[in-house]
Amino acid sequence: MNRSNGSPSDWSITRSGATLAASDFLQLNPADAPRGGMSDWLARQIRRAVAEGLLPPGSRLPATRVLADELGVSRGVVTEAYRRLTEDGHVEGRGRAGTVVLAAPLVRPPEDGLVEREHGGRGQAGRGPVGHRAEGRGTGERRAAARRAAARRAEEGGSTSEERALFGDPLDTGVFDALRAAPARVDLSPGLPDLAAFPRAAWLRAERAVLAGLVPADFGYGDPRGTPALRRAVARWLALNRGIAADPDEVLIVAGTAQALGLLALVLKDEGVTRVALEDPSSLGIRQHLRNSGLASPPVPVDERGVRVDALRATGARVALLTPAHQFPTGVVLDGVRRRELADWARDGGLIIEDDYDAEHRYDRPPVPALRSTLADHVAYAGSVSKLLAPALRVGWLLAPRRYRDALVDAKRFADLGNAALPQLVLAHLMESGELERHLRFLRRRHRGRRDAMIAALADRLPGAVVHGAAAGLHLTVTLEPGCDDVALAAAALERGVKVQPLSWHAQRPGRPGLVLGYAASTPSDIREGVSALGDLLR
Repeated sequence: MNRSNGSPSDWSITRSGATLAASDFLQLNPADAPRGGMSDWLARQIRRAVAEGLLPPGSRLPATRVLADELGVSRGVVTEAYRRLTEDGHVEGRGRAGTVVLAAPLVRPPEDGLVEREHGGRGQAGRGPVGHRAEGRGTGERRAAARRAAARRAEEGGSTSEERALFGDPLDTGVFDALRAAPARVDLSPGLPDLAAFPRAAWLRAERAVLAGLVPADFGYGDPRGTPALRRAVARWLALNRGIAADPDEVLIVAGTAQALGLLALVLKDEGVTRVALEDPSSLGIRQHLRNSGLASPPVPVDERGVRVDALRATGARVALLTPAHQFPTGVVLDGVRRRELADWARDGGLIIEDDYDAEHRYDRPPVPALRSTLADHVAYAGSVSKLLAPALRVGWLLAPRRYRDALVDAKRFADLGNAALPQLVLAHLMESGELERHLRFLRRRHRGRRDAMIAALADRLPGAVVHGAAAGLHLTVTLEPGCDDVALAAAALERGVKVQPLSWHAQRPGRPGLVLGYAASTPSDIREGVSALGDLLR
């Protein structure tokens, strides 16, 4: 998921990506502006967003200094654009309250209309299939012997039946539980942000502010769709950061993406759906959820341009679950041609489940529009704060096409009567106050440094490996030489106190071996130590 000279899909670990100025705010990319007309262009983009409803009245624009830094332009460019918007009545400066939108939308776009918008950028991804398997650390002499055998055989690229038994069936949900519980000195598991960076002080301030304003009725049963405050905040967040125009009534608050998938599975099965096509490689955890719901998951190959739509059609599946902004685990960004092909597939009766799991974590490429922003009637969009704040909050959102909404709300009501209201209100306060945006900017800086530390360590200790997906996200995918047993390597690494995930568990078809390495939750020194251990094992 990067751009670099040469191959768009593979990075030698001795290379680094060029920084590309862009902003998640309205998916702006200054490269689209005409030469010498940056302020005019910026003002036009904001006027368009107001007209289309992406910036409803009352929305706060980013501070001039912040937006200028994200776009890589001078502060004067943004200040001039805001001045022009103020003069024509679109916005108003309100001192400490910031610059606020005044004008109402001129035309509200059709709620479920189809809009053709090409995104031509090509992202970085792994050419060879990549996937990962989690390992568990068992008890008893048999499992200890299996781990020792794995360590001995790591250099040989082989594996034993005992070692395979150590991990069991990769679709067994107990595997992930065992992995999480396994002690490790260095944890390079993918999928976690820097949990130590959770904004405790900001959360406590928001909690106090929320509690001070509640009346007794607010502590009763609420709307199973979620609190109105959070649904409004999520709609605004998605408009500003993902280019999605949605009414708060379209937002369903759920207990993370896992529950979103479970609710969708219930509704789709009632329609006769028995299969959900998956990118290959893709998340083992997703496959576990689908299997638990009684749905098959035919694999669809992924190449350097994203999911192969011709192969998707060949499966005959009516539903496909995709990660188009940052394909997991390869890091591919779905390119413009494939987006058009996918839109044609959807118009022929297909439904896309868009798992936008870490789109906010972007370092070296412009923002990629969500599929939902242009295919609202054919995309069920799922997101959460697990990668923004912490998985422990169990807060996410689901935006589904109109025809599924009532059934999904019913399913949510009978599942749990709705998410806990108090955390929703606190999160809404963080979003509306700008604290979540500030936290995201902080995380990006920290995650970028840790990513760079991992790339440098890999270049030093695993010079033959190829890195994929470095421009965004919270993990790197590393492919290794054919013949290497990535499961044996992961088992041997755990024996040395380093927790990683082998690629092969996330692939349904045979593919190149490798590892998926999370960097966001580890310090640079821990990253270097963990990668050094991997290098020793490979040698």
